[in-house]
Amino acid sequence: MRRSMLFLPGNNPNMLINGNCLGADAVIFDLEDAVAPDQKDAARILVRNTMRYMDFRGCEIIVRINSIDTPYWKADVDEILPYTPGLILLPKTSCAADVLEADAYITEVEEKLGLAQNTVGLMPLIETAMGVENAFAIASATKRVQALFLGAEDLTADLQCKRTKEGREIEYARTRLVVAARAAGVAVYDTPFTDVNDDEGIVTDAALAKALGFTGKASISPRHVEVINSVFSPTQKDVDYAYEVMDAIALAKKQGKGAISLHGKMIDAPIVTRAQQTIAMAEALGMERGM
Repeated sequence: MRRSMLFLPGNNPNMLINGNCLGADAVIFDLEDAVAPDQKDAARILVRNTMRYMDFRGCEIIVRINSIDTPYWKADVDEILPYTPGLILLPKTSCAADVLEADAYITEVEEKLGLAQNTVGLMPLIETAMGVENAFAIASATKRVQALFLGAEDLTADLQCKRTKEGREIEYARTRLVVAARAAGVAVYDTPFTDVNDDEGIVTDAALAKALGFTGKASISPRHVEVINSVFSPTQKDVDYAYEVMDAIALAKKQGKGAISLHGKMIDAPIVTRAQQTIAMAEALGMERGM
């Protein structure tokens, strides 16, 4: 389960070592934007040592490496892969060829380490107009791709428009990525809400992301994690209704009926699928059926 993903600068030891205490389902150790060029080597070692010595059980580790058009990315992979992060976040992914280049090198390192192929997943970060237009090709480029991630700050710069809290300028990119990811059978994550002091704004933005079909949402502030987790979690009412749906389907099968209604609404395959997804998440969260 990955409702929330929290960015942590790869050169900030205090934030790295406390990452598993901040409530996020996953933390993203950032070796790219958060780290100046003259600090890349030190940050890489710091992230490696954090992964090696810290216990992050219950909190997935993702590492944002540097983009493949830099001289840093292969060293990033070499350093972190022995400690098997859940995912590698690949920035500036614009086409399937970018994914295949990263995949080929990660595969080479996995073989050297004696790891099974695709032990470490890949999450392309889509933050250019070209990347948005190539979203499905990127999502389906290799089995290593487990998710897409929208990066709105660089994208709006590429689009030559202003990034706003309302997000009208990224509506197309959001829906395009959701459709592409779902068509490819992978997860999809929304861009962070960047105003860390706007408590109402993060609720609205997270709710919109969920309504559009995103799997979860990233954050640059621990302050937003609780809201994101709440928005992307089922309510007790959702869970109870999901169990009612499954009970109704079981009754229909027992009675030999091809269709059945619940609360005046016909239960069809999409409703059953959503109920199954809700129950799966509820079980992962330890939620039980209400009385």
